[in-house]
Amino acid sequence: MIRFDAQENAFYLDNGRITYCFGVVKEGYLECRYFGRHIRRCQGSARPSYFDRGFCSNPDPQDKRFSLDTLPQEYPGMNQGDFRSPAYVIQTDDGRRVTRFLYQGYEIFQGKPPLPGLPATYVEHSQEAQTLVVHLADAHTRAQIHLYYTIFQDYDAICRHVEVVNDGSHPLWLERLMAMSMDLPRGTYDLLTLSGSHLMEKVVSRRPLTADTVVLDSCRGASSPQQTPCVILTDPQTNEHQGQVWGVNFVYSGDFQGVVQTSQYGDVRVQMGLNPLTFGWNLEPGQRFVSPECVLVYSSAGLNGMSHTFHRLYTQRLCRGPWRDRVRPILLNSWEAFTFSIDEGKCISLAKQAAELGMELFVLDDGWFKNRVDDRRALGDWVADPVKFPHGLGSLAQGVRDAGVDFGIWFEPEMVSYDSDLYRSHPDWVIRSPFYDPVLSRSQLVLDLSNPAVCDYLVQAVSAVLEETQASYVKWDMNRHITDLGSAWLSTGQQRELSHRYMLGLYQVLDQLNQRFPQVLFEGCSSGGGRFDAGMLHYMPQTWASDNTDAVCRLQIQAGTSLLFPPVTMGCHVSAVPNHQTGRVTSLQTRFAAALGGNLGYEMDIRTLTPEEQEEVKGQIHTYKALRETVQHGTFYRLLDPQQHNDGGWNIVSQDGNTVVCCQYRILADPLRRTTVVHLQGLDPEATYRRQSDGVCFGGDELMYAGLSDQPVRQDFVHVLSVFEKVAE
Repeated sequence: MIRFDAQENAFYLDNGRITYCFGVVKEGYLECRYFGRHIRRCQGSARPSYFDRGFCSNPDPQDKRFSLDTLPQEYPGMNQGDFRSPAYVIQTDDGRRVTRFLYQGYEIFQGKPPLPGLPATYVEHSQEAQTLVVHLADAHTRAQIHLYYTIFQDYDAICRHVEVVNDGSHPLWLERLMAMSMDLPRGTYDLLTLSGSHLMEKVVSRRPLTADTVVLDSCRGASSPQQTPCVILTDPQTNEHQGQVWGVNFVYSGDFQGVVQTSQYGDVRVQMGLNPLTFGWNLEPGQRFVSPECVLVYSSAGLNGMSHTFHRLYTQRLCRGPWRDRVRPILLNSWEAFTFSIDEGKCISLAKQAAELGMELFVLDDGWFKNRVDDRRALGDWVADPVKFPHGLGSLAQGVRDAGVDFGIWFEPEMVSYDSDLYRSHPDWVIRSPFYDPVLSRSQLVLDLSNPAVCDYLVQAVSAVLEETQASYVKWDMNRHITDLGSAWLSTGQQRELSHRYMLGLYQVLDQLNQRFPQVLFEGCSSGGGRFDAGMLHYMPQTWASDNTDAVCRLQIQAGTSLLFPPVTMGCHVSAVPNHQTGRVTSLQTRFAAALGGNLGYEMDIRTLTPEEQEEVKGQIHTYKALRETVQHGTFYRLLDPQQHNDGGWNIVSQDGNTVVCCQYRILADPLRRTTVVHLQGLDPEATYRRQSDGVCFGGDELMYAGLSDQPVRQDFVHVLSVFEKVAE
């Protein structure tokens, strides 16, 4: 899949469906040539012409046509005549930022190496992928940059990361480091990003790319609800089902920066890496630094085609452990029922009711630990409250299991309250400046996970609870962003390293807990989808998509999330009405239809349900269990965008192709009662499909090309759920 063509001086990464090509020019510079649909060779038919242009510096004084400011580069530096965004900036110990890293050689090997201490995609067998390492070196500092490229046989994706090695005798300061940089040729592109806010995550923004520099970033200590570390470029005519798409996603959960820059001559530079606002790294002689990785996906089959590659790669070669391939349980969370006012009797009673309705997991949310009566105290003291649980959490967990459901529990381990035994014992364990009172958020502080002692404490504290309770599920929350970046643990020269070291510490904690408790299903949360990213999926195979559980809002949030992440990674729950976030009242049926698009759960006080509503919930759970394998592990297609229309819709095809689940939504009633048609995707056009509700049969070609209509009614917030089974010939 990877070859070096000596005649063309070019590298090819090719799996028969996509091709990535770049070459070596002037014996030292890397020229980006092509990334797209499979081609046999890239001999320069579309190569740009070079001229002696004004204000263009010439590293080769004998060739005034050659300038790094016009060359489509593979990994550009700074202070060499390319005045566009650099991929790296390295400062020497004399304060200068002039380096010249030139091509030295390469190696190709089977498989894909792990990234030490970082989440990354992986292979189970070396034959699944090949990896190219291109070596760059700077003669003066004797430093090296190694560019890593991995291409998969079965996934139309290329993974990239970089490694910087200091082989010199003086320290270096890494000021800027992108995991990848790629220059696309001049063209007309649309830019798609996933922005938003708390309670409205993963909002799709699409606009034409013009002569500007677009910077996407987070300096919040998390990937954040405000931005997603992802850049998607498309042809202007690209839609869900056709057209070219280039997607770049950063496998990282902390501060990041993405750059999309249109040059003066129209080519487009795309970069993704660590945010230079909060990143810096002191690289001593003999040390190396490894960046997180980026996943690059190309699709010629529209946005759904791109999503399918991300979905398959992430579920099969990013998520890990026994839960990767299992169906996920239907849960009930205690928060809406009890908030902080919980005790053993209440929990057992609610667990029994959950089991009677067909639920499979009871989750003990916030309020279970000592002195936790509100959100102003006790975070960090992960010991059961002896008043609420006089027999201990082990007794509670067994009582829940005896009631007929599994036991899960909530933590917010990265945080600490001022009013806590942990803070009183270790005030130096928090992130803060020594000169100012720290800025509070949600009345809490952030623990310094760059400190190994803090990480050890978290592993031991969480482990003790999991061992006592034998919990099968953990909800891992993070409810504030990081301010006052300062560490009592790190030296003066390492303070700029804190942001990245925090993430390395968190990943280490999660990795150790995964190894100790492989049977535990970890679900990530950050006040909802504030840290729903590819990095977290390596340790937690699902994430709570949003604290906003309003059915109408969730249609938009889940549709945006699905650009990168499949339904099996999304926590999607039915909550009470009027909805806590919007005040909107939707039917129990509609709330279930919205939650059907992911891992079903309930966020409500089921004690308040009427007998009729209890029967309805039982029916919902029965329906979901029958469809769960298809919904969670099938192939997902977006059909209508609820952000752009009054209607939404999707369908999922089971792995064996025999079951199709389609859900159509209408948000507001249409006074004209017009019919909306969705065109199903992924069916066999030669096959016949029987609709479960009425036994009527349709051809796969008819459902895809003629479409499927809804039944307009004079009512807001309605849906139609259709399930089809392929008819055996």
